[in-house]
Amino acid sequence: MLNMNWDTIGYITSSKIRFRVLTYLNKKKATPTKISKDLDLNITSVSRCLRELLNKELIISLTKTLKKDKYYDISDKGKEILNDINKETLL
Repeated sequence: MLNMNWDTIGYITSSKIRFRVLTYLNKKKATPTKISKDLDLNITSVSRCLRELLNKELIISLTKTLKKDKYYDISDKGKEILNDINKETLL
């Protein structure tokens, strides 16, 4: 457990939207619109969240050349962080 990144864990758990979006992408690949509809979240909030998660390398863009209808997936780092969160918080 020494290699856990507590800063990143805190970053994810401090925002319900970040946690929900990351958990959602752990189950399936999706566009911002699909995430917004399925989670009943504002599209602007989802887009901002995706940018933040992308910057932290917790998700990846599967359609790097597209401007619209981009598909996102969780990264290995994102899966590891969710696993750590689930182990430590028993969610």
